[in-house]
Amino acid sequence: MKILVIEDEKELLEAITESLEKEHFLVESAGNFHSASEKVGLYEYDCILLDIMLPGGSGLDILAELRASGKTENVIIISARDSLDDKVSGLAAGADDYLTKPFHITELNARVKAVLRRKTPAGKNIIETGNVTLDLNDREFFVNGERFALNRKEFDLLSYFLFNKNRLITKNALAEHVWGDNTDQSDNLDFVYYQIKNLRKKLQSSNAGVEIQSIYGIGYKLVEQ
Repeated sequence: MKILVIEDEKELLEAITESLEKEHFLVESAGNFHSASEKVGLYEYDCILLDIMLPGGSGLDILAELRASGKTENVIIISARDSLDDKVSGLAAGADDYLTKPFHITELNARVKAVLRRKTPAGKNIIETGNVTLDLNDREFFVNGERFALNRKEFDLLSYFLFNKNRLITKNALAEHVWGDNTDQSDNLDFVYYQIKNLRKKLQSSNAGVEIQSIYGIGYKLVEQ
């Protein structure tokens, strides 16, 4: 899953990024209003950590832009403003949670997982499709109850496909979600093809009841067999 951290304090940004990456999240960052607004407008994220006081503007304006555009990303405000009015204003503007600085990184991680859990069916960290089960917490893949190994990118791909079952997903969308925003600078997306090729082999060898179909020239779709 992909997270955008909008924070101008370099040391805090590095600490948050390091901690989230240890939890196997793909982390992008922005350190000012302009770059944050650009990323939010161009890309999609599973969760956004948003500081209010940014060089060049207010994080609340970014939140307003996000909600006005109809995007539904989870947003957690991280701010030194700790008054009740500030918290109410942030939540009323569309934030899913509000965490005041200073905070423990472990608490932030817990809150990120909590808001992400709300987006999964019945708030679970388990995805089940046919005979396939994906444990998002332990990052484990099961077929008919038997565990099979996936590498990090294969797991991220499969979880994204399962969340979007029966939907056409473009190669660009897959690349941005699993590899990050800098993929738009790549000359080609062959690395997506090779990872999907390997994932298909593992789905077939494990007798998984799902398959990844190619939509020529556009992208891919996961369907039940």
